[in-house]
Amino acid sequence: MRRARLSLEAYERGVLAADRGVLAQAITLIESRDEEDGKLAQALLTRLLPLTGKARRVGITGVPGVGKSTFIDALGMKLLGERHKVAVLAIDPSSSISGGSILGDKTRMARLSVEPNAFIRPSPSGLTPGGIARRTRETMLLCEAAGFDVVLVETVGVGQGETAVAEMVDFFLVLMLPGAGDELQGIKKGVLELADLIAVNKADGDGTGPARVALGELKAALRYVPHKRADWEPQAIAISAKTGDGLDPLWNHVEAHRAALENSGGLETLRHEQQRAWMWALITERLEQAFCHHPAVSQRLAAVEAEVRAGRMTPTTAADELLALFGG
Repeated sequence: MRRARLSLEAYERGVLAADRGVLAQAITLIESRDEEDGKLAQALLTRLLPLTGKARRVGITGVPGVGKSTFIDALGMKLLGERHKVAVLAIDPSSSISGGSILGDKTRMARLSVEPNAFIRPSPSGLTPGGIARRTRETMLLCEAAGFDVVLVETVGVGQGETAVAEMVDFFLVLMLPGAGDELQGIKKGVLELADLIAVNKADGDGTGPARVALGELKAALRYVPHKRADWEPQAIAISAKTGDGLDPLWNHVEAHRAALENSGGLETLRHEQQRAWMWALITERLEQAFCHHPAVSQRLAAVEAEVRAGRMTPTTAADELLALFGG
């Protein structure tokens, strides 16, 4: 059964008071595809927008098994100890069969999930291209308005969607495993180009030696990767989420990067670019929705898809026909 909507004022008061229940309801409102929910959500965001934009926005990616959730749990606890308030937006891979999400992140962040100054929100990707949750940007703004000064965005880590996450955060962290090898564990070179820092995780016990080797390989690889910013040189370090080793230097890199942005005036420029990217993401999404719901397109779409699957029509011809119907 659908939960009744709160009033705009009730959502606003609850978010500003960091009421976790109301914040969760506001995020559900943001994620809803209901038209009335969408209008209310945008009205809420408009009121809260002046209170956003000051948090440390950190994107985190890495191949499955690298220990992202364990790392976030350890880093989050460290930041809470330094009087930060931490929000974690974990973009959950949706099932390709049921469309549901695998919401296991709270169980993998056992310590952080029970802390009053932490908020964890697993959001299903909804099978969107790149696996990015449809309203991750808006959810981030709600968390910032609620007073969370660190927002960690965890990607699904399957080689997709990192660019979209990198566009919505200030600092992009790539986690690697010991024994990266020449293939860099299947992570594309483009992901390394997005990185502000690479951290080799599990650099403890039997992993210490392999981590040292991987670190050398990654440092060498970084020499040939173009820098995103002229005033920031990405580095590679070794860490252990299990023991906590390396977490202090890692966060020092995040803070140094923030200081460099603020000193150069780049933070304001970055915020403007994030807003622009958000606008275009919404335009793309809404154009796709309008296309699929166009009467002429929806009437012909199934037949055209069947022709393409059967090899009787090229994808280009199919796209041209459907777009002509949409524009007609």
